[in-house]
Amino acid sequence: MKVFITGGTGFIGSAVIRELIGAGHEVTGLARSDTSKQRLAELGASSFYGSLEDLDSLKRGAENADAVMHLAFVHNFADFIAAGQTDRQAIEALGGALVGTNKPFIVTSGVPNGEDGRVVTENDESGRFPRMSEAAALPFADCGVDARIVRPSRFVYGEALTNGFIAALIGIAGQRGISAYVGDGSNRINSVNVLDLAKLYLLVLERGVSGAKYQGVGNGAVPFRDVAEAIGKRLNVPAAGISAEKAAEHFGFLGQIVGADNPASSEITQTTLNWKPMYPSLLGYLAQR
Repeated sequence: MKVFITGGTGFIGSAVIRELIGAGHEVTGLARSDTSKQRLAELGASSFYGSLEDLDSLKRGAENADAVMHLAFVHNFADFIAAGQTDRQAIEALGGALVGTNKPFIVTSGVPNGEDGRVVTENDESGRFPRMSEAAALPFADCGVDARIVRPSRFVYGEALTNGFIAALIGIAGQRGISAYVGDGSNRINSVNVLDLAKLYLLVLERGVSGAKYQGVGNGAVPFRDVAEAIGKRLNVPAAGISAEKAAEHFGFLGQIVGADNPASSEITQTTLNWKPMYPSLLGYLAQR
């Protein structure tokens, strides 16, 4: 298939492009600069100039493809509401260009927040305001668009731990000389290796069904304290708890994320797509030197 992808030069997007091309698909990536165009070429993809804010460019890219994958997101945590609005408008532009075609439209969301320690599954509603990716995408399933959702874990790791939230936590621990966790660190997080996640995107493209939600969760939830201790051991710095009041000061925008209890499952995804995470768990990856 000819696949049009946004966010193809990012940490996850780059891995997805390699997976798609390896499976024989032809990929065109949205490029907002010559640097992005060069990066896409290095990955083996062609490029199409545009941006999330240029809705006409998104429509043209979608119209010329057999399938669309939307991975791009403006990670501006200083104005997350505006970032969510940009995402919604981009999804509406892409989806609008596909109405009546029944072409696959794969949109990236995220694992929802859990409540009362309950494990989050694919059947849970997203509700992650101001990022309303699913609310924007899923109505297109009733308009002749094969809309599908991928929910990556919040903690995506891989490629020598140089990208993603885990890399940011390693950087913070190195700078501050302490690998911190919030409270007693018993809150659980979900994670996935970027290469396993890229495989999931491919399977959703080739085997997914319209209206379905697929969770990119790897080898189960782990207490954040275990992650902090693994980072501390990796850097040879102590691991210690801090109060919730100090989390924002210590972690910056990650303060709320690292203190949340967010266990999640991908059992339904694994069963329906025969997706099996193959790479080492987050703790195993952190233990590698």
